[in-house]
Amino acid sequence: QLARRRDIYDILTRSVAPSIQGSYTVDIKKALVCMLMGGTRKRLPDGLRLRGDINVLLLGDPSTAKSQFLKFVSKTSPVGIYTSGKGSSAAGLTASVVKNAQGEFYLEGGAMVLADGGIVCIDEFDKMRPQDRVAIHEAMEQQTISVAKAGITTVLNSRSAVLAAANPVFGRYDDFKSTSENIDLMTTILSRFDLIFLVRDIREEERDLMICRHVMGVHIQNSGTSGPAGHSSGGAESGLGFLSASGLLEDNSGDRAMAEAQSNSPEAIAENVMRVATTGQGELEIPSMKKYVQYCKSKCKPTLSEEAGQVLTSAYVKIRDDVRKATLQTQGEDAQSAIPITVRQLEALVRISESLAKVRLDSEVRIEDVNEAMRLFRVSTMAANATDQSNVGNQSILMSTNNKEEMERAQSFLRNRLVIGNTVNKQKLIEEASGQGYNFMTMARVLSVMAQRGEILERNQGRLLKRIK
Repeated sequence: QLARRRDIYDILTRSVAPSIQGSYTVDIKKALVCMLMGGTRKRLPDGLRLRGDINVLLLGDPSTAKSQFLKFVSKTSPVGIYTSGKGSSAAGLTASVVKNAQGEFYLEGGAMVLADGGIVCIDEFDKMRPQDRVAIHEAMEQQTISVAKAGITTVLNSRSAVLAAANPVFGRYDDFKSTSENIDLMTTILSRFDLIFLVRDIREEERDLMICRHVMGVHIQNSGTSGPAGHSSGGAESGLGFLSASGLLEDNSGDRAMAEAQSNSPEAIAENVMRVATTGQGELEIPSMKKYVQYCKSKCKPTLSEEAGQVLTSAYVKIRDDVRKATLQTQGEDAQSAIPITVRQLEALVRISESLAKVRLDSEVRIEDVNEAMRLFRVSTMAANATDQSNVGNQSILMSTNNKEEMERAQSFLRNRLVIGNTVNKQKLIEEASGQGYNFMTMARVLSVMAQRGEILERNQGRLLKRIK
């Protein structure tokens, strides 16, 4: 009955982390719904396998709820494991050979092996060591882990999706640098992600006001429901109300555990699903959503129709051509886009379309599923590439004839100010140049050009500059 509703896609979308709101979160939630459902695994006649799991990367500024999305997905997925990139090694993610007390070697599976059939959530993906990140290449595409250690040679299954969250190189997204400079990830790992969302913390008064109201509402509502008789304290006593609520939360931990056990009961799940299916209002709770996702993944294996395949083919060819033309126009013939558009992205569109059909338990992918998959791909991966091209376009404007003389003056100032072998603070250098009448954006652009030429070396995440030639 729930799958028959026409708005089942919207119901599942608003059920994903309902406490997180904002215009930028809508498409991320829809992508996470597709990720939870996954596509259809295929076995070819020659024995090769095509993965059906969808990998998603959330790349952006701090305080944009990336980690909260990861925590929610790890709880909602039938099999979910959450790990942090800083505390994860190649052996911890894939597999390791351990020696027991008798001197015998045995194999222990890592996070991606234990999450077989589920989702691995990797936070702080950019903090992982490059050699550890390379170790999961095979697991993300072939969905196997090959081990040849201590006389043990075997292949383990790791049919799991990867949801990763990362920060840009400089902590926050730098508009003066291209996407390839902001993303400190190799193209080999980027091409394995089906959807890449660039999450920006845009400073707008209306948006900030809306987020503040929502956050305050969440805090006040939670503290109010925990207070005596279910009433929240207001006015000048709101701070005391929060304090008393936090104390009650600690005292009522046993009641919360009992409430969670009741919500996980089959009767509570059936009641929640029936209420949402009948009225179309409210959200599915985590146990109900986990049950629905598990049912859809086990019972439905949608296939691609001929019409949908033709639409996907023409759309992919057009995307490749548009990216090539845009890159050629902004960066020249030898340049490449920051996020590659390859056949893997075509397979990603197929998987996303299949997951949308699986949401409503449909055995065939429709054209509207393909259109929605194309829209999600445009607002995620294609939007990140468009940001890169717009940044390069802005840089080319700075190189116009009107600004050429000013840039030459700024470059002469920097070469006279920076002695070969000396290290200076970048911020103080720009402030000194601004005091002498040089434009801030021009100085930032000239420093970037000199760094690309190899004249200066950036250290300490770009805070220090050293003149090397």
